[in-house]
Amino acid sequence: MSGPCAYDRPRRIRRGAVLTLVFASLLGTGAATGAWSDRAEGAAAHHHPAHPNDGFAAGSAGSGRTADREAVERAASQAIEDGKSGSQAAAEVVSRSGDRWSTIYTPGEFDDFQQQLDGGYVGVGLWVRQASGGRIEVSRIQPGSPAARAGIAIGDRLHAVDGRAARGRPVTEIVSRLRGASRDRARGPAAGAGTPVELDLQRGTRHWGVTLHRTRLRTQNVTTDRPAGADGVTRIKVSAFTKGTGDEVREAVREASPHGGLLLDLRGNTGGLVTEAVTGASAFLDGGLVATYDVRGKQRALYAERGGNTRIPLVVLVDGGTMSAGELLAGALQDRGRAVVVGSPTFGKGSVQMPSELPDGSVAELTVGHYRTPSGRAVDGHGITPDLSVEHGAERRARTVLSGLGGGS
Repeated sequence: MSGPCAYDRPRRIRRGAVLTLVFASLLGTGAATGAWSDRAEGAAAHHHPAHPNDGFAAGSAGSGRTADREAVERAASQAIEDGKSGSQAAAEVVSRSGDRWSTIYTPGEFDDFQQQLDGGYVGVGLWVRQASGGRIEVSRIQPGSPAARAGIAIGDRLHAVDGRAARGRPVTEIVSRLRGASRDRARGPAAGAGTPVELDLQRGTRHWGVTLHRTRLRTQNVTTDRPAGADGVTRIKVSAFTKGTGDEVREAVREASPHGGLLLDLRGNTGGLVTEAVTGASAFLDGGLVATYDVRGKQRALYAERGGNTRIPLVVLVDGGTMSAGELLAGALQDRGRAVVVGSPTFGKGSVQMPSELPDGSVAELTVGHYRTPSGRAVDGHGITPDLSVEHGAERRARTVLSGLGGGS
């Protein structure tokens, strides 16, 4: 979606002041257009080849390359002096670095991104990601949105938006097109609700075009149900961590039946605000360590609040689409012995990004470190390995495990 995902910032960004764990989740048109990237729309989940000595630095083991902040800022400043685009020059340095999680936003894109953190946006209800070969694919559909009503499905390829090719373009750019947002706010306001957008799509051998009309949408990242009745298992599905998600999880746990267990479904969770994931962890823990992370070599720690429900049986469902902040939560509950994790290995996005403002007002969100679970396991490039690996029928197996823990069936 073009959406919410990673952090909140003050009116002006103070360098290094904000911690983000984005995803694949950026959460681009992902949240706002409904098209996150799997960072929420916007962060590109692809890898560019690195060119030696050209704006990158070696990352820690398993983390690959990271874009060098000084090289990015230097390129932007030089481009501005030459009368060129600072954001474009910075983006080229990031692309050459091979850092798959760093990205550059124009002022308009970053303003849109911050609005998406609140969970509201004007869009069509699509989340997109960049797949192999630069292909743009639909990764999520918001129920009841224009995209859902048009029959667009996860996995559909997006070839063009308003006649402009999508392949190989940054996810943030695709999200901006879907939302009708101007790359430069000085050139005009974003398109409003009711404006049309033409999409060229492919599913298998079928190619088709469709015109959708943007509308005002609000993301619903937490859904709760009790399939077996009021006293049965409470299933809490969390699709992303935006503002308020952590408190919604805590409320869902408080309202859960004391006679049934909890099934926390993090499958397909695209990540988001790490602070919200920590708040979510507080629903199940009585304080203690949730994760550690390093920022430019300095170690930091994240702790849960006291008072969570530590008694009700808990099983966590994960899969290859569980990313970033979702992995942080699953890893914390697993390491702390609070939950049994069931499903398939998670995505493996455990890097930390921080934003800084470039001379032309654009924003560089660059990788500065990586986080680890309470036991010290690295997530980036490794992911979380479930206690019980299940490829098919994971939820059924999770219910069996929950029953064995005394939490119903």
